[in-house]
Amino acid sequence: MKVILPIEIADEIEPYLPADTKVVLVDSEGNLDHDATDAEVYLSWFFLKSPILHRVLAAAPALGWHHAPNAGVNHILTPTYLERDLILTNGAGVHAIPIAEFVLTYILSHAKNLAELQALQAERQWKRGFPIQELTDATLLIIGAGGIGQAIANRAKAFGMKIIGTRRHPQELANFDKVVGANEWRSHLGEADYVVVATPLTAETQNLIDEEVLRSLPPHAYLINIARGAVVDEPALIKALTEGWIAGAALDTVVTEPLPSDSPLWSVPNIFITPHCSGHSPKVKQRSIELFLDNFHRYQTGQPLRNVVDKQAGY
Repeated sequence: MKVILPIEIADEIEPYLPADTKVVLVDSEGNLDHDATDAEVYLSWFFLKSPILHRVLAAAPALGWHHAPNAGVNHILTPTYLERDLILTNGAGVHAIPIAEFVLTYILSHAKNLAELQALQAERQWKRGFPIQELTDATLLIIGAGGIGQAIANRAKAFGMKIIGTRRHPQELANFDKVVGANEWRSHLGEADYVVVATPLTAETQNLIDEEVLRSLPPHAYLINIARGAVVDEPALIKALTEGWIAGAALDTVVTEPLPSDSPLWSVPNIFITPHCSGHSPKVKQRSIELFLDNFHRYQTGQPLRNVVDKQAGY
């Protein structure tokens, strides 16, 4: 069997492949070091651009399975890609731990008013009397109770939070007080102290967090987006923060990345912007490799693959 591997991590994968596996290396520009016309398997890597993906697809007409390390695959499901009859699997779950830890960091930073405390330290001021909250009994609404959402709930529950989650097909989940359907979550916006956006970006979720949603939240609510930037209507969020509809927001992802220096988001009050780094951890690469190798064995032996993407649904 022939497999296409990204040059960045091929050395860490090849020793674990069967001896008869033939490897074609692909670099970040889509250049292949050998003929890939009969390659069956393609492992792409992070930061894959559509032109590079299309270049590999054109060079490998016999591909049967593509594994992407990302959880979100909206950048992969182009019209050109959807013309091919490929099994697509993703890296759902490998980033859940670091992202969940980051979400709790955002929540605690807001609740404990760390920005104010750090500013006072920088000014050498010993000052008290500003708001500091606790998380016990606070309501957390997680929009997207998948692997990442469940990892967030697991950690938030340890702080005594009430947790409401959303899924297309609701079911009881550990650490959630309630799991509701695709649109039922809107009726719970008025209860939410914190809202975490953890849903995939699809045609249905683009601009999901719009002006109507933001106006439905209580004034003390705090919004966190660790999904994709386009799930949040940025002009509406800017207006909400500028006019004080909600207390603040943390964005690890935005519509245009890197965020341009002249973006109005930089100067909006009560916003915490991080450079799409919540999923970073030295352990993510190893989890990604282990998931691919497990699926490679499954593919070879005809077993069901893990994390198969529904390409019509978009996740």
